[in-house]
Amino acid sequence: MPTRRYDERDVRIRPGRGSRPRTKLRPEHADARTAMVVAVDRGRYTVLVDPGGPDETRILAMKARELGRDRVVPGDRVDVVGDTSGAQGSLARIVRIGERRTVLRRTADDTDPVERVIVANADRLVVVTALADPEPRTRMIDRCVAAAYDAGMEVLLALTKADLADPSELTAMYAPIGVDVVVTRRGVDPTTGERTIEGLDTLREVLAGDVSVLVGHSGVGKSTLVNALVPDAHRAVGVVNDVTGRGRHTSTSAVALEVPGTGAPTWVIDTPGVRSFGLAHVDPAHLLGAFADLDEVARECPRGCTHLADSPDCALDEWVVDAPDDVVRAARAARLDSFRRLLVSRLGVEDEPDGDGARGR
Repeated sequence: MPTRRYDERDVRIRPGRGSRPRTKLRPEHADARTAMVVAVDRGRYTVLVDPGGPDETRILAMKARELGRDRVVPGDRVDVVGDTSGAQGSLARIVRIGERRTVLRRTADDTDPVERVIVANADRLVVVTALADPEPRTRMIDRCVAAAYDAGMEVLLALTKADLADPSELTAMYAPIGVDVVVTRRGVDPTTGERTIEGLDTLREVLAGDVSVLVGHSGVGKSTLVNALVPDAHRAVGVVNDVTGRGRHTSTSAVALEVPGTGAPTWVIDTPGVRSFGLAHVDPAHLLGAFADLDEVARECPRGCTHLADSPDCALDEWVVDAPDDVVRAARAARLDSFRRLLVSRLGVEDEPDGDGARGR
């Protein structure tokens, strides 16, 4: 049998992957529509295009792959592309997250390096606290106030269940640090016999024209307030356990809701109840910046001064002592005590026997 010489037909070469490099350029998405994120649920985002406007459209969207691990939260302004009709079964893509004016964060505890973004672009933090059933936790309130000041947000303390306890003590405690207070109580309409919330109109006036996020531990009446402000919200409400004195989580995810009847675009963001509010992300120096008068005095403090009550030669103590009269001295002392209370909450050091770290009182 004659032998045959091998040639190129006998060589099989696997096709390569190609020599064209993968581009890092991404489409500009010039046709993207700007929307506001109002809810997040297991990787799906409910957004509103033109919120409050004539072309308001509710859209279901997913996060584009190029955003990576960037977290999208209620209150974010995002750009969406794809099917933005809002029709049943449609799904758009979030391709950009707008610059955030404010970001409210918290950590699991004071040593956790992982920050959890709660909401974005909120103007005010509303700390909802019951005066009784369950008892108020002042350390928890202090921590929320510290986080809000660090985020550059205003703070409102909404006291509920004033029909069960006197609000004067808590009101006097937080007035020196610039925290506005609104008191609500349960009542009954004498004509219809329906349950009402006294003080709701005042709360609605304070919130008008802003985006406010409501935070509080379970059982304080946060969802009850939301349902009263937004009748169509239908947020689940629970009761307080008679044995533990704690509420049960009823809100499972943060959601932004528009408040009707305010005369200006007004939003509240209801968040799940929290039992701890870690401040590992808060720089203690930022707390002093929230107290303009103390910040100016503290420039005279020695290097390394912690500004705590046991700090030697702290100029803040001298500022109190040097007050011109007893009235001014008492006001300065209350102001300094309020600042140190927030500072103690951030540093996690024991200043009073009623604290237990991130959980508060």
